[in-house]
Amino acid sequence: MTSTSPPPAAREKVFDRALISISAVVVLGTFMSILDTTIVNVAINTLSKDFNTGLSTIQWVSTGYMLSLATVIPLTGWAADRFGTKRLYMISIGLFLAGSALSGLAQSAGELIVFRVLQGLGGGMIMPAGMTILSQAAGPQRMGRVMGIVGVPMLMGPILGPILGGWLVDYFSWRWIFYVNIPIGAVALVAATKLLPRDEPAAHQKLDCHGLIMLSPGLAAFVYGLAQTSSSGGVGATKAWLPMIAGATLIGTFIYHAARHAWPLIDVKLFKVRTMSAASATTFSFAAAMFGAMFMLPLYYQVVRGQSALDAGLLLAPQGLGAAIMMPIAGKLTDEVGPGKIVLGGLGLLFLGMLGFTQVGADTSFWFLGSSQFLMGLGMGAAMMPAMSAAYQTLQRNQLARATTALNIIQRVGGSIGTALLSVVLTHQLTSAIPSGDGSGLAAAQSVPAAEKARLAPAIADAFGTTFWVGAGIIALAVIPALLLPRRKPQPPSPEAAVAEATEAPVLIEV
Repeated sequence: MTSTSPPPAAREKVFDRALISISAVVVLGTFMSILDTTIVNVAINTLSKDFNTGLSTIQWVSTGYMLSLATVIPLTGWAADRFGTKRLYMISIGLFLAGSALSGLAQSAGELIVFRVLQGLGGGMIMPAGMTILSQAAGPQRMGRVMGIVGVPMLMGPILGPILGGWLVDYFSWRWIFYVNIPIGAVALVAATKLLPRDEPAAHQKLDCHGLIMLSPGLAAFVYGLAQTSSSGGVGATKAWLPMIAGATLIGTFIYHAARHAWPLIDVKLFKVRTMSAASATTFSFAAAMFGAMFMLPLYYQVVRGQSALDAGLLLAPQGLGAAIMMPIAGKLTDEVGPGKIVLGGLGLLFLGMLGFTQVGADTSFWFLGSSQFLMGLGMGAAMMPAMSAAYQTLQRNQLARATTALNIIQRVGGSIGTALLSVVLTHQLTSAIPSGDGSGLAAAQSVPAAEKARLAPAIADAFGTTFWVGAGIIALAVIPALLLPRRKPQPPSPEAAVAEATEAPVLIEV
């Protein structure tokens, strides 16, 4: 009898042609959606002038997109099971492209906000759907190295966003920050059609409508409250604490409901697995510190150092370089020694880099700042993907879609909390540094007269330094759950477990 089993060398090969093709398609879509979370930020002032509207209105160009992302992510797990991940991935890219084109054509602030929400409905499902496709193609034994490679452009997205956005706004038009998505998305759609494996929605369950009614509005209300903390006077403002409490209540009610529902929108039983819980807590804390820092850095360069939007984006390059260098290395080491040690090392590097920014002044050396950012990039590269891949290594194939959805929600909410928290701290610190300001903190710092700027610059820089201490504290807290992550090389599933999973026949329940 002739054996059909591939030779050991073939089984151990990390990247074959099929996986390379799938990875390229996933990278295109996810990079596009991640890029759009930061590319708009540098255009806020221009949009405010062009549409003759205040910051309280134009901020919804960013906030509306963020809320839309948080709201739609819980649907991804159900939609992936119901329609198939390939079809969902292509639909998501299509919605994102439609929102991008309409945003570029917007003639008023209201139109732009609505179209950004549409864009977010597609963008929120691109990454989790893509990660599900990739995790299924790679398998647990290759996931660390695969995530390390494809994670580089994903982590580069938030770094390149301000650079590309500043360049487009300065030399072309703000409309091109949306139009730039169209060619990328078109290529991703064509490539997905031809290269992604076809998957039939063979097993799906009834949509958890009650859970959707609780979770999506709960997330939206909570993120809305967080967004209001900076513009409404802090957490004590009614516009901030009321939606946050309402959102937290809805989320808590959903958790109670999901634990008792046969087909919950998010399978909270996954968190009974210690590694999944530890990975989720680490991802949440890491995302809070990472997104908070990425929000703060360009503001420091622009407000304190007087750099343009484009120059501020360029000054973020060392962080992207550090991440690009470390992520492939961290991915390989994760597969060899386990994610726990790699994540702890990454958090240590991120903490050291953040400490550098707690010492910023009005004339701190750009070489010192660049070195600190490089350390932060190394830490991001060693902590982000290994923390998430740790959860995948302990789950069965049929749990990956739900786990991916949960981890993406955790990452988005963590990033929102980190950004909002650091915004509140910075606003308070700036208001104290500029007592004669209008109470809005950042606006007062931006409008300091040239004659007064030299005198007030050290106090404004100290406000940023104090705020970075909060980010460093969040990273320190992330070490606690990271200590519970596996520190061994992941083991392949036993033949019996693989057969049981392959022959598992879920009940088909029509919607």
